Parts: sequence; structure tokens; C-alpha cells
Amino acid sequence: MENLKIAFPEKTEAERTSIMKGFYKNFIDNFIETIKLFSITGEELNKRFTGNFEIVNDLYATGKKLQLHTAHFFNWEFALLGYANNIKYPLLTVYMPISNKILDRIFLNMRKRFGGHLIAATEFAKKFAGYSKQQYCLALVADQNPGTPENAYWTPFFGKMAPIVKGPERGAKVAGTAILMCNYYKVKRGYYRTDMVLLTTEPRSLPEGEITKKMIAFLEDTIRKYPSNYLWSHRRWKWEFDAEKYKKLVI
Repeated sequence: MENLKIAFPEKTEAERTSIMKGFYKNFIDNFIETIKLFSITGEELNKRFTGNFEIVNDLYATGKKLQLHTAHFFNWEFALLGYANNIKYPLLTVYMPISNKILDRIFLNMRKRFGGHLIAATEFAKKFAGYSKQQYCLALVADQNPGTPENAYWTPFFGKMAPIVKGPERGAKVAGTAILMCNYYKVKRGYYRTDMVLLTTEPRSLPEGEITKKMIAFLEDTIRKYPSNYLWSHRRWKWEFDAEKYKKLVI
């Protein structure tokens, strides 16, 4: 509710409570639906997760490497399998390992069912090198809190300054990848859609911070359209903005 007060100060308490209740329904559905993903067929998955995948496959035909920038929308497990099942690229996804090794292995096997490649965040630098020379699609959940606010971009998010990780923008410029902004949202229970928008095929041509600003604007627009479909249980404004200290990091 504290997050919702920051994001939607113009809404009434009753309206924010309604968003909260919708969030909890989606939160529970996220885990219930994940059970089905252990056995779902590719045909059934394509009925339940649809989108404009042609934009990705058209880019593949050009030979470009690709990054997908998205956020913690429901249902991210559906999205992972749905993308892998519909795009021509090898889909690389960065994930945080589960501390329980047996559970971690179970989820890894599920997430790789349709050809996805999982890279642990703790081993990214080492493991990504094996893919970097080939054509790939790297999916990044780019609304993560940075480890330290001193190594981040600062920009308004729902009107309040927030630090945003630099990695997605930096990685795109180093590799010269095309960038797609992606959302995914519930159409009805058990059915989802993704909309992807091409930001650029030449990230090095954009000024520093521009990719991140456009990404945050896209994510905020999606959240405003589907407010209960976002993972509000995490602290989105964890760090306090110091105008003097972080002035060179503002974009």
C-alpha cells in the first residue's frame, strides 16, 4: 500500500485497496499457473500466451543481436516459456538461483522446456561469454533495484526519483544489440498477451541515459494501464534521492 500511495496519489484509498486486492489475486494465480507449466504443451501454451512475435523474428532475419527489456509483470513464468516457444533466437534469461538446490533444479528444468537458456546472475560474466559471439536474444527484467545507488541512473518513476540499474543500457551499447520494450498482461484468467515495441536497432547512436528513460516511460505506461498486474510487494523506492550527491547520475 505504501508503494501504491507513491504511484497513485490521485486515487482514493478505496481505489488503491482495489488494486491491492487485484494484485494478490494475480500473485496467487502466478504460482498456481506455474504448476501447469511443468506439463503444458507448446500448442496449449500458444493459445494462452499470444503476442506480436513477428517483430522479433523479423529482427532475427537481419542478423542483429537483441535485448528484451521488461519488468516484474504477471505471469513472468508464462512469458519466459511463451517467448522461448515463439521466437527464432536462442532466448537467454538471467535469473537468481533458489537457495534450495533441489527446488532450483526443478524450476530450471521447467523454464528450459521450450529451449530457453538460463544464466545465473551470480555467474553471468562467465557464462554469457559462451553466447556473446553468436546471435542471441537476451531477456532482462530491468526494474530491479541496483546494488548501490551510486552506480545507477536516477530518474522519475511515477513522479518520485528512483535509481535504475545501468546494466541493460550498457550491455546493449557494448554489443550493439537491437532493443525491444516488452510488457505482458492478463487478458483473462490463465490467458496472457505480450506487446513488444522496437526502441532502436542502433543503441550506440542514442545519448547516455536515453534508453533507460524510454524504458522507464514504457514500463510506467504499462503499469498505469494494468496496475494490479505489477509486483508491488517489492520496495520500488528503496533508496532516498540526494540531489547534490547524485546530480551527475540524473537522466
